[in-house]
Amino acid sequence: MEYREISDDYSVSGQIQPEDVAAIKEAGFKSVICNRPDDEQPGQPSAKSIGSAVEAAGLAFRYIPVISGQITAENVEDQAEALDELEGPVFAYCRSGARCTNLYGLIQQSKG
Repeated sequence: MEYREISDDYSVSGQIQPEDVAAIKEAGFKSVICNRPDDEQPGQPSAKSIGSAVEAAGLAFRYIPVISGQITAENVEDQAEALDELEGPVFAYCRSGARCTNLYGLIQQSKG
């Protein structure tokens, strides 16, 4: 499993599997955010299945689905709120990591 560090407290990746959660915990992450809507692609694991694995590992989980290419102001607000509330470092994922990265950039711009 590969991920990109965007800041000291925020990293992103493409789709993960429930069995990746142990490595995420081992890497020191305390929280996981799913930005990928369920059923975006046949065969992808559901947010619920990932969330169950994350919570079973003792980490926090948030599901903030974002439609590819259609980030809304509400998505940005929800993600910012999650980042304020969740213990870091935070691991966020979507299909490729792009939505998670773009959300973070928009949050930083809105703070500017």
